[in-house]
Amino acid sequence: MNFTKMHGAANDYVFIDARNIKKDWNQLAVEISDRNKGVGSDGIILALSSGQHDVKMRMFNADGSEGDMCGNGIRCFAAFAIKCGFVDKDKNPIFVETKSGIKSVLPITTENIITAAKVNMGKPIFKPEEIPVNINSKLERIVDYPLPVGLETFDITCVSMGNPHAISFISTPVDSVDLVEVGPLVENHAFFPDRVNFEIVNVINKSYVKARVWERGSGITMACGTGACAIACAGIYKGILNQHIEVELPGGTLQIEWSGNDDDDVMMTGPVTEVFEGEWK
Repeated sequence: MNFTKMHGAANDYVFIDARNIKKDWNQLAVEISDRNKGVGSDGIILALSSGQHDVKMRMFNADGSEGDMCGNGIRCFAAFAIKCGFVDKDKNPIFVETKSGIKSVLPITTENIITAAKVNMGKPIFKPEEIPVNINSKLERIVDYPLPVGLETFDITCVSMGNPHAISFISTPVDSVDLVEVGPLVENHAFFPDRVNFEIVNVINKSYVKARVWERGSGITMACGTGACAIACAGIYKGILNQHIEVELPGGTLQIEWSGNDDDDVMMTGPVTEVFEGEWK
C-alpha cells in the first residue's frame, strides 16, 4: 500500500488513496501513527471517490478513532487529491466531502508547487447542544465557563468547527502549562460527551495570539487548523480579537478570518508540505 507523508504547520498525516483498498482503518491508523514502530504521524487521511463532489476525505486520529474534520489535513489533502488524479491540477477551488460537511479548498502555488491553501471552514457553532456539552442550564453559549480540572479551574469558551473545542485564554505563558497532565483531563471531562479538543491561548495583541493544543485522540500536536479557527471565533465573540488574526502554534502560524457574524464562514490559510512517499507492507 503506497502512502504520502505530508504536514500542515507540522500537524502531520499519512495520506492514502483508498479507492481500491479495504482495511481495518482504525487499527491501521494506530500502527502507522506510532512514532517508534510506524511511519509516525498524528493520524491517517484517506482519499475516496465522492458521488457529488470532487473528492471525499476520511481522517483517523492516532488512537484509531475517526475524526470529523482536520483543518491542517484538508489543506494537504487538496494537494494529495491532485497528485492522485481525483481532480485536475487547475481545479480551483476543490470541493471536499467530509463528515462535517462540504469544504472548499483554494490551493496556493509557488513555481507550480502547492505550498499553501485557503480553506472555507464553514460556520462556527456556539449552541451548547450542538458542540456538544453536558449542561442543564439554558445558556445560549459557553463563554468563560469555569471548568474544574484536577486541582485547577480553566475558564473555557466552547466552539465547534465540525469538531468540539474548548478554548481557555490565560495570562500565564502557554509554555508553562503541563498540557500532558491537563490535556487528557479536559479531553475526557464529563462535561464533554464526545470528548473535546483543548486550546490554551495567550493574546499577544488583538491580531496575534500564541497557542498550544491538545487534540482528542492524538494528544499534543504541533498545530490544529480547526482549533485555530475556534480560537479566533471565541476571541472575536468575546471582543478581545480582531476579525483577521494570526495564530502562532508550535509548528507554524495560521491566518484566520471571521466577520463575527454567526451566519458567515470562517476562512483559514496555512502551509502545505509534502515530506516523503513510501510503501507500507
